[in-house]
Amino acid sequence: AFSVGWPLAEGHPALPLVFASRHGETPRTFEILSDLAAEQPLSPTQFSLSVHNAVIGLWSILRGETSEMTALAAAGDGLEHGLIEACALLNEGAPAVLLVITEEQPPEAYACWIDDVPFPYAVGLLLTPGTQWQVTLETGPADAEHAPWPHALNLLRHLFDEQASFQHAWKTRVWTWQRNL
Repeated sequence: AFSVGWPLAEGHPALPLVFASRHGETPRTFEILSDLAAEQPLSPTQFSLSVHNAVIGLWSILRGETSEMTALAAAGDGLEHGLIEACALLNEGAPAVLLVITEEQPPEAYACWIDDVPFPYAVGLLLTPGTQWQVTLETGPADAEHAPWPHALNLLRHLFDEQASFQHAWKTRVWTWQRNL
C-alpha cells in the first residue's frame, strides 16, 4: 500500500486517505491462528498489525499525517465503495483524496473460499474534483457475469485500453464507468 500511495501523496499536504481491502490482513491473522493452534506465544506486534485499519495507522505515523483516513472492509466491489467514500470527502471540500485498494495472497488453507486474488496487488489513485468520469450503480441479476479479475485491476486494464465505458458486476450490483469526452 505504501509503495503505491507514497509517491502519489508527495506534494499534497493534509491528503485524506481511503484504504479498501476485501480480505484485509488475512495472511497475518492466519499466522496468529496457526501459532495459537500450535500453542506458540503470540507476537504483540503481529497482533496489533492484524486489524484492518493498521495500515492507515502506520501511514499516519510514518508521514506525520493527521488528515481524515478511512479503512473499508469491502466486498468484491470495494473499488467502487472506496470511490464513494473518496467522492464524499471531495464533496466536503478536500482538494484531493488518495484511494488505495490492496490485497495480499491468501493462505493456501483459504483457497476454497478466497478465489479472487490472483496475486498480491495494490492500486493507488489520486482523485481530484472533476467531471471526466461518471460512475453509476444499477441493480442487475444475481447471476450477473463477474469479472475474472478484481475491480481495481480491471480498472487499470480499462484505463490502459482507453475504453470510454465499462462495467463491473458484484452480486446484484452493476457499476457502469463512463468517461465523459
